[in-house]
Amino acid sequence: MKKVLAIAVLATVMSAPSMAGGDAAAGKAKAAVCAACHGVDGVAMIPGYPSLKGQNEQYLVGALKAYKNKQRTGGMAMVMQPQASMLSDEDIANVAAYFSQLK
Repeated sequence: MKKVLAIAVLATVMSAPSMAGGDAAAGKAKAAVCAACHGVDGVAMIPGYPSLKGQNEQYLVGALKAYKNKQRTGGMAMVMQPQASMLSDEDIANVAAYFSQLK
Protein backbone atom coordinates (compact mmCIF):
# COMPACT_ATOMS: atom_id res chain seq x y z
CA MET A 1 0.00 0.00 0.00
CA LYS A 2 2.84 2.40 0.86
CA LYS A 3 4.39 1.73 -2.53
CA VAL A 4 1.16 2.58 -4.35
CA LEU A 5 0.77 5.76 -2.32
CA ALA A 6 4.36 6.78 -3.04
CA ILE A 7 3.84 6.23 -6.77
CA ALA A 8 0.62 8.25 -6.71
CA VAL A 9 2.32 11.14 -4.90
CA LEU A 10 5.26 11.04 -7.31
CA ALA A 11 2.92 11.06 -10.32
CA THR A 12 1.08 14.07 -8.91
CA VAL A 13 4.31 15.98 -8.29
CA MET A 14 5.68 15.13 -11.74
CA SER A 15 2.52 16.35 -13.46
CA ALA A 16 2.27 19.59 -11.45
CA PRO A 17 4.57 21.70 -13.67
CA SER A 18 2.31 21.20 -16.66
CA MET A 19 -0.68 22.42 -14.65
CA ALA A 20 1.09 25.51 -13.30
CA GLY A 21 1.48 27.45 -16.56
CA GLY A 22 1.32 31.22 -16.52
CA ASP A 23 -0.46 33.68 -18.79
CA ALA A 24 1.78 34.36 -21.81
CA ALA A 25 -0.13 37.51 -22.80
CA ALA A 26 0.37 39.04 -19.35
CA GLY A 27 3.97 37.85 -19.43
CA LYS A 28 4.61 39.70 -22.68
CA ALA A 29 3.84 43.03 -21.01
CA LYS A 30 6.05 42.23 -18.00
CA ALA A 31 8.85 40.98 -20.27
CA ALA A 32 9.29 44.33 -22.00
CA VAL A 33 12.07 45.29 -19.57
CA CYS A 34 13.86 41.99 -20.35
CA ALA A 35 14.30 43.05 -23.98
CA ALA A 36 17.19 45.39 -23.11
CA CYS A 37 19.46 42.40 -22.41
CA HIS A 38 17.62 39.36 -23.76
CA GLY A 39 16.32 40.85 -27.03
CA VAL A 40 12.88 42.00 -28.12
CA ASP A 41 12.04 38.52 -29.40
CA GLY A 42 13.91 36.69 -26.63
CA VAL A 43 17.08 36.30 -28.70
CA ALA A 44 19.96 38.07 -26.96
CA MET A 45 22.16 40.21 -29.17
CA ILE A 46 24.73 40.88 -26.43
CA PRO A 47 27.45 38.24 -25.97
CA GLY A 48 27.19 36.52 -22.60
CA TYR A 49 23.47 37.15 -22.20
CA PRO A 50 21.24 34.07 -22.64
CA SER A 51 18.47 33.88 -25.19
CA LEU A 52 15.13 33.12 -23.56
CA LYS A 53 13.10 32.33 -26.68
CA GLY A 54 11.66 28.82 -26.44
CA GLN A 55 13.36 28.12 -23.11
CA ASN A 56 11.73 25.55 -20.82
CA GLU A 57 9.02 27.26 -18.77
CA GLN A 58 9.80 25.52 -15.48
CA TYR A 59 13.51 26.25 -15.89
CA LEU A 60 12.73 29.97 -16.28
CA VAL A 61 10.44 29.93 -13.23
CA GLY A 62 13.13 28.23 -11.17
CA ALA A 63 15.88 30.55 -12.36
CA LEU A 64 13.87 33.72 -11.71
CA LYS A 65 12.80 32.54 -8.26
CA ALA A 66 16.39 31.62 -7.43
CA TYR A 67 17.55 35.11 -8.45
CA LYS A 68 14.70 36.68 -6.48
CA ASN A 69 15.61 34.67 -3.37
CA LYS A 70 19.34 35.41 -3.86
CA GLN A 71 20.07 31.71 -4.20
CA ARG A 72 21.65 32.23 -7.61
CA THR A 73 24.78 34.31 -7.10
CA GLY A 74 27.13 33.68 -10.01
CA GLY A 75 27.46 35.28 -13.41
CA MET A 76 24.93 38.04 -13.89
CA ALA A 77 23.32 37.75 -10.45
CA MET A 78 24.11 41.39 -9.65
CA VAL A 79 21.97 42.39 -12.64
CA MET A 80 19.26 39.74 -12.33
CA GLN A 81 18.58 39.80 -8.57
CA PRO A 82 17.17 43.36 -8.58
CA GLN A 83 15.13 42.63 -11.71
CA ALA A 84 13.66 39.43 -10.29
CA SER A 85 12.96 41.03 -6.91
CA MET A 86 10.40 43.30 -8.60
CA LEU A 87 8.39 40.32 -9.87
CA SER A 88 5.64 38.53 -7.97
CA ASP A 89 5.34 34.75 -8.27
CA GLU A 90 2.47 35.32 -10.72
CA ASP A 91 4.63 37.71 -12.77
CA ILE A 92 7.40 35.10 -12.86
CA ALA A 93 4.99 32.42 -14.07
CA ASN A 94 3.64 34.76 -16.73
CA VAL A 95 7.07 35.87 -18.01
CA ALA A 96 8.20 32.24 -18.13
CA ALA A 97 5.07 31.27 -20.06
CA TYR A 98 5.68 34.09 -22.53
CA PHE A 99 9.30 33.24 -23.32
CA SER A 100 8.68 29.49 -23.42
CA GLN A 101 5.94 29.80 -26.05
CA LEU A 102 8.08 31.84 -28.45
CA LYS A 103 9.17 29.71 -31.39
